[in-house]
Amino acid sequence: MLIGLCGSILAGKQSVATYLVECQGFSRLHLAPTESTTLSSSSAATTHHTTPSDPAKAPEPEVFSKVDELVDYITKRWQQRWVTTDIWNETVLEKLLRRPSFFLVSVDAPLSLRWRRCRMRCASLGQPAPSLEEFVERNDDHLYDQNSGLARLIDRAEVRLVNRSDDREQLHQTLEELDLPNEQRLRPNWDQYFMQLASLAAQRSNCMKRRVGCVLVREKRVISTGYNGTPRNLKNCNEGGCSRCNDGTMAGVGLSTCLCIHAEENALLEAGRERIREGIKITQVGISEVVYSQGYGMDTETAAVFAEGGVKLRQFSPVGAPLMLVLLLLM
Repeated sequence: MLIGLCGSILAGKQSVATYLVECQGFSRLHLAPTESTTLSSSSAATTHHTTPSDPAKAPEPEVFSKVDELVDYITKRWQQRWVTTDIWNETVLEKLLRRPSFFLVSVDAPLSLRWRRCRMRCASLGQPAPSLEEFVERNDDHLYDQNSGLARLIDRAEVRLVNRSDDREQLHQTLEELDLPNEQRLRPNWDQYFMQLASLAAQRSNCMKRRVGCVLVREKRVISTGYNGTPRNLKNCNEGGCSRCNDGTMAGVGLSTCLCIHAEENALLEAGRERIREGIKITQVGISEVVYSQGYGMDTETAAVFAEGGVKLRQFSPVGAPLMLVLLLLM
């Protein structure tokens, strides 16, 4: 595993890297700066060099002059834990992303806190501290320079960490809860995999009320997918096809007038089952388990039907999931 750290000036990237080395068994990898590396990226006045708690035990980091050399090195040692803060540009990132053992983490912190860190760093090095305006300009160059700005890298990070404190113990506690070395970040488990497929299906929803996606699975094999919306050959709900949804009718009211078919219903229909109400339908056709991400207004009634029919009901809550997702497991 290789974790790449990027972010704004003095956000705490070095502190996160030090934590991974000292507490999680990672080793540092360094990539030499390129000619396009900005002053704000390499200036001693704005780069936080964190000292290990026990320098005598700190191993010498591997240093590479080219990203291809680094990629070749980690490819042969992919089962070990590595961390680098030297993601200089998108070219470097693109080459690292080719390896399934790599993922990117961005680290940020409030501007006022980062400026205070800058002044403290400059004082410790015997250098004059920049004014707040100078620091902001340097930070803007670091992030938004047309040729070398790193904001585009931050936008592609799989994990985003906000470092709001200089308290070491608080940072370590946050990182422990985040569990960056979790192998599921590199390869999703079955729940995550199928829920991501359900999320993709939900993007096709045309319902004005909410987006819902569903995946029907048997023995870890996808049987069908579905999303909610009006039936085939009817005007889409988001084009005015369902008057109930477009009128903003409250949940549970006027259901008999709704033209939209539920995602679960569509998935079962796609699999060749007859159309009946999906709570009863799920029980009738032999679904053994329903995994969902977000609740709905009629959950109590549906849960009772499932319990009586011997269908297991389980919630899966991925971080920041904006859509309602459903996974149906066939016996």
